[in-house]
Amino acid sequence: MVARPQAGTPTGSSTVSPHLTALEGAPQTLVSVEGVSFWYGKRQALNQLDLAIPDRRVTALIGPSGCGKSTLLRMLNRMYDLVPGSRTAGSILFGGEDILATRQLLELRQKIGMVFQKPSPFPMSIRDNVAFAPRLLGWGKKRINEAVERSLRDAALWDEVKDRLNASGTSLSGGQQQRLAIARAIAVGPEVILMDEPCSALDPMATLKIEDLMRRLIERYTIVIVTHNMQQAARVADQTAFMLMDPEQGYGELVEFGNTTDIFQKPKDPRTEAYITGRFG
Repeated sequence: MVARPQAGTPTGSSTVSPHLTALEGAPQTLVSVEGVSFWYGKRQALNQLDLAIPDRRVTALIGPSGCGKSTLLRMLNRMYDLVPGSRTAGSILFGGEDILATRQLLELRQKIGMVFQKPSPFPMSIRDNVAFAPRLLGWGKKRINEAVERSLRDAALWDEVKDRLNASGTSLSGGQQQRLAIARAIAVGPEVILMDEPCSALDPMATLKIEDLMRRLIERYTIVIVTHNMQQAARVADQTAFMLMDPEQGYGELVEFGNTTDIFQKPKDPRTEAYITGRFG
């Protein structure tokens, strides 16, 4: 892929959305969502989203159920391809290429991995869970073994499982299974990790471990997380995007995007303030 665009640099039309300008203190933009809309068949789910996702930061997507947060997340690595009749408009630029137009889906999903809401270990050993994608890519044994250890260390799981790598991944606790899923996602060296409510099925202690892990992972990765937990967004996210469904049109829109501290302490839109203070949602 070509050099990453700088934050705030127009990559499409001459009119640049305020959501695409560089946030104060943010690094360069890694993923640029520009004028993006989405349809499930005839039903429009998203309308004209503009969002600049900075490199090596945590960006949280918040908003009520049904506003399109998970749909946007799945657009970032083209998982919507699995939904018959879905279609898009606009562009999502990553490394100078349009995610919505690329045909190199295997390469894209190597660079943008996904961690789902429910821990989902494969019915195989801990080692084989992490080695699954590297083996599909034809990596050699030494490289795979190095990737397994590196990924488990990065996922803060190595010390807990290093003496039982041949045990089933399903034998781990819920929190450990989610960290195993993270290790599996980073085994092939992505640039971006997408997380769709990764802590919603976990207890508070396991949740705190995942949150602490996210703050350490951004030394090497960019994270985009969907969460309904306002406290979690406030704790882990550097930037937060608030989305809301238009009550008349029925599609999701981006209401406000900014530094997380600003979103929670001095939101610009009254709808954002109403949501984060619990007056609706």
